[in-house]
Amino acid sequence: MQSLDITAIILTKNERVHIVRCLERLKGVASRVVVVDSLSTDGTQELAREHGAEVVEHAWPGNQAAQFNWALDNLQISTAWILRLDADEYLTPELIEELRVKLPGMSESVSSLSLSRARCFMGRRLRHGIVNSVEIVRMFRPGCARYENRIMDEHLAILSGSTLRMEHQFVDDNLMPIGDFIVKHNNYATREAALLLIDEIAGTEADSKHDKAVERKRRQKSRYARMPLFWRAFGYFSYRYIFRLGFLDGKEGFLWDFMQGWWYRTLVDAKVLELKRASGGDATKLREILARDYGISL
Repeated sequence: MQSLDITAIILTKNERVHIVRCLERLKGVASRVVVVDSLSTDGTQELAREHGAEVVEHAWPGNQAAQFNWALDNLQISTAWILRLDADEYLTPELIEELRVKLPGMSESVSSLSLSRARCFMGRRLRHGIVNSVEIVRMFRPGCARYENRIMDEHLAILSGSTLRMEHQFVDDNLMPIGDFIVKHNNYATREAALLLIDEIAGTEADSKHDKAVERKRRQKSRYARMPLFWRAFGYFSYRYIFRLGFLDGKEGFLWDFMQGWWYRTLVDAKVLELKRASGGDATKLREILARDYGISL
């Protein structure tokens, strides 16, 4: 079957455990697959080449937004569409078929596609909680979208055209052990705490156009940020696990909602409190602390 006119871009750093699965699901779908690797030491590059991907090495610039924008500026993309995937993600057969049906006759006024993300955790496809309510722009026409400059929770800013919501999903299915999950989310928590606190102290202005799903998510996060520390983490877990029926996903559902919805959010709040006390609520001092102690530039 003929591939679609798509360039798939995958950012990697030591993704040996995921990269083959991701690439196998793209065979016959994307006419070009490029792995932009950040100097992996686990053989990710060799595996990617063996499974048909181009591999481009580029040192990690500090965040995913900057890395992906570098790829947009340097890969000389000539296809009609660009697809961004993480190595631990893959397209479902239903989404692939939907793309085959809709892309060839897509109106030129549509510049980006919003995809719904499904979640697997510890080998189980989660069906409840909030996992099926996340929509993200992951496909766009060259020149029509670019990542905003954020260290966390970055989204594609739509530069022109309209966004079409696709019906079917891609899957986020990370195979890392719980210990690695904790290390990864500890790093995430520092960056998210920095953003929350600088937002509170200095304020930020929106300067990019996003699809409605991102704008809705940002409004929800803004409301969440105004709630009391620590209580909000408990409330968020309760909403996901009880009111959105996360408990129906068994042990895996409990662990996902607890680890990602309560533990992680509590860790973010602890770091917010720590940074607020260290900076005395001064934006300049906060930026100095983040740059000196965490290598975070805001």
